[in-house]
Amino acid sequence: MEFRLLGTVCVDTLTGPLPLGPVKRRSLLAALLLRANTPVSMARLTDCLWDDSPPLHARTVIQGHVSRLRALLVEADAEAYGVELATLGDAYVLRAPETLLDSQRFEELLMLAREQRNTADTVLMLKEALSLWQGPALTGTYASAPLQAAAHTLEESRLTTVEQLARAYAVLGEHHRAAAVLRAEADAHPMRESLAAALMTALYRSGRQSEALDRFHRTRRLLADELGIDPGRELADAYAQILRGEPESVAGGGPASGQGAVPVSPSGSGADPLPPSGSGAVPVAGGGPSAGGASTATAAAEVAQPLAVEAAAPPRPPRVLPSPAHPGTPPHPTDLLPRAPRGFHGRGAELTALSRAAAGEAPVCLVTGPAGVGKTALALHWARRSPAAFPDGRLFADLRGFSDTGEPTPLEVLREFLLALGVAPRRIPESVAGAAALFRSLTDRLSLLVVLDNVRDSAQVGHLLPGGADCVTLITSRHRLEGLIASDAAVPVPLDVFEPVDGTALLAGVLGEERVVAEPVAARRLAELCGGLPLALRVTAARLAGRPQWTLADMADELADERSRLTYLAVEDTGVSAALRLTVQQLPPDAVHHLARLGHHPGGHFDPYTAAALAGTDPVVAAAALERLAAAHLVTEAGSGRWILHDLVRLYARGLDAEAGTAALTGVLDHYIATALAAADTAEPGGEPCFVLPDGFRRPAAVRDFTAREAAMAWLAAEREDLALAAAAARAAGLEDRAWRIILLQWPHVVWRPRDGWAPMLELALAAAAARRDPYAESRVRNLLGWVLSEEGRTAEAVALLEPSPGLARQAGDRLGEATALINLAIVQAEQGGLDVAMEGCEQALELARAEPDAHTEMLALQHLARMQLTAGRPQDALDSARAAFDLGPEHEEAGRRVLLTTVSGEARIALGAEDEGIRLLDLAATEAERAGYDEGAVRALEALLRVASAPEYVRRYEDAVRRLAGDA
Repeated sequence: MEFRLLGTVCVDTLTGPLPLGPVKRRSLLAALLLRANTPVSMARLTDCLWDDSPPLHARTVIQGHVSRLRALLVEADAEAYGVELATLGDAYVLRAPETLLDSQRFEELLMLAREQRNTADTVLMLKEALSLWQGPALTGTYASAPLQAAAHTLEESRLTTVEQLARAYAVLGEHHRAAAVLRAEADAHPMRESLAAALMTALYRSGRQSEALDRFHRTRRLLADELGIDPGRELADAYAQILRGEPESVAGGGPASGQGAVPVSPSGSGADPLPPSGSGAVPVAGGGPSAGGASTATAAAEVAQPLAVEAAAPPRPPRVLPSPAHPGTPPHPTDLLPRAPRGFHGRGAELTALSRAAAGEAPVCLVTGPAGVGKTALALHWARRSPAAFPDGRLFADLRGFSDTGEPTPLEVLREFLLALGVAPRRIPESVAGAAALFRSLTDRLSLLVVLDNVRDSAQVGHLLPGGADCVTLITSRHRLEGLIASDAAVPVPLDVFEPVDGTALLAGVLGEERVVAEPVAARRLAELCGGLPLALRVTAARLAGRPQWTLADMADELADERSRLTYLAVEDTGVSAALRLTVQQLPPDAVHHLARLGHHPGGHFDPYTAAALAGTDPVVAAAALERLAAAHLVTEAGSGRWILHDLVRLYARGLDAEAGTAALTGVLDHYIATALAAADTAEPGGEPCFVLPDGFRRPAAVRDFTAREAAMAWLAAEREDLALAAAAARAAGLEDRAWRIILLQWPHVVWRPRDGWAPMLELALAAAAARRDPYAESRVRNLLGWVLSEEGRTAEAVALLEPSPGLARQAGDRLGEATALINLAIVQAEQGGLDVAMEGCEQALELARAEPDAHTEMLALQHLARMQLTAGRPQDALDSARAAFDLGPEHEEAGRRVLLTTVSGEARIALGAEDEGIRLLDLAATEAERAGYDEGAVRALEALLRVASAPEYVRRYEDAVRRLAGDA
């Protein structure tokens, strides 16, 4: 366990950071850590979490955050590390060993650095200290005066350490390193004169006098323009020192007097001796006497000969191929390419990309993609398309990297290549190194294409690359071969599955246009069921070609059954399953385990947290497995940290461990519940949707930590479809207690965009709650669904749904749920004209919330009561209710609540005759809503604003908000 203040405030554990939740909770933790092992008073904590006007319920809010922090620490087994969050009267103390706090370790390393006698050791200590920083101190906390002061103090200590590191580098004579560490900080703090002076000195001593002087003049102008002052003594002295000039500095970076010697090379000369001119000899592998020694030496001589040519020699004429085996036979280009598959279709963009990649000097082109996507077909089609481009021939080797038959050795491949190039068998070296050297020598002046098919990894092709600048190497692989990209600048040409239109065209190429045109809908369905995978499409076409009495619709119906689809996508020894099996058998067991569990994922996308929950591992292990699977093109990265699985790969993966389905599903459902709880807690920190976890809940090894409301809302939006699929899978599996929770926990997103088609999902949640006969769950779901229906204008349905809800909540002993039910029922009653009954319901809810007490629900009741009072012609009461809600202190994350309360206040002010103040408040509400992306709130505020002010700016903003809300922008 590790507590971090030097960057984003967090608690790191072996399985990832704890989900601290909202800004205020993170700020509370920071305040406690800044005074670790010392009691921190309630007054001090209040100052750290709010500005001059904390809410009336500040103590309650702090107590709630402390309770949540304590629970998180207990779950992370903090006691085992000696960590305890204790209450001492009116204060709290976080007891923790100092070694667990990064800021304390930072100070310890600085102290150790000061005690070192060896400057090199000082550098190591200072670099280690600075490595603890992962961004500005106290990131993710509330910008209160105490926390900002603490962050400033920590930042000053960091900058001082950077300056100390630069001085230590100077002592070692490494002025270029000193300049490097100082430059970024000087750019970030341009008016810190000590940094500018140190950077000037470092630049000057590393021989960059003009840069040093330019830095002085830039800093001098900035000080004059911004502060109206001249450079201080330290900066002026550094400038004067440069102008005076020091001999050892001008020489280009030697150490200043007394700063230690620059180490020289072990030879004593400071440089390695150059080899004699023209000594281009190449070491010969296996040069001892043997039966083939003479041939090997001769071949080596052939290799060495072209390397001895001077760089300034004139351009060489085209090299003539060795004489053919039979004298008198005219030379001709060699061609080892196999026949290209018939019916090749599409791939225009990839063919163009290959041609562009091949236009470079000695290019290596890398066609990558999943099994069955058509890599070899593309390579052969492109290779045969322009034979004139390779006048000296085309070589081909299937390296069988994903085959049951075993891989050929590099020497076997080189022997075939050399024989094809006309080398006599007796002259082929017996070692891989010798044969590779001869191959590079022979191809040095040729224009040749080398196709290496089915490559397993980068090492497999190391000896097989030709040597000529006019040679092109075309490699196909199911793996990404990033090592080859790094070592040989290979240009990747990724190959993806076909779109339906290309898939149907491929079917037509095999079956004939007439058969496909006769059933266009069925043809498209077949393409989709095959997942756009060319291998699957060809297998399907082959089966149809052998069954002329079958219609395409018949075949589509057969493939529609997921349980047997892979079985049908096979002909003889060719099929999707066989191709995938050969890929999977190359993977380590851990990657195979993750792939098997991913096959049981109910959603379409997943991240390392989801993969870990499915596999029963942690996100770090899962991320490594996903990278391995992505390199093998078994999963595809669909965005930053989000992955997808091809449908046919999913079916294959599911069969790898069919018995694990229930465990995998339960694991991922509990992951979604834990993560959605963390997201809801961050997005609406005062909310209480359903913190009672289901029976048998398995907490994931790590839960995503949301540092801000925006991140939490973005996750809820991005995962909406997968959460719906997960809930449906839970319902189908009889896990109703998880189904309704997964749906209900999306309430911050539902509230943010209430007219976004939530009813079907919430109806599924209601059915799950009713199936469990859980009055608590049913009341909660009815509350949210009723509110959504009222927002959609389905008032009568909303009333019917909400009327039983307060009673169900009372039956469950859920007083806050009863309060929420009364509020939602009051909203629809008000819409039907029953304002008096509606206000009574809100006042009852207010009493229940105050009895708990729960500030969030109390604010909710006051917010809606204010709106009803305004509608009833009681603007002063509405203003008083809104003020009371504001006094409870909406959290920073609760932008929507502040917008609605400010809107009501503005309308009430206008109704009371204070039009200017009302307009100001409405404009403020609209601006905050626009900034927060709360389009619903922006529309409401701007509608009210346009009733009293018709400025063109307000009209434009209103129209923009309406367009965004409708999804047109």
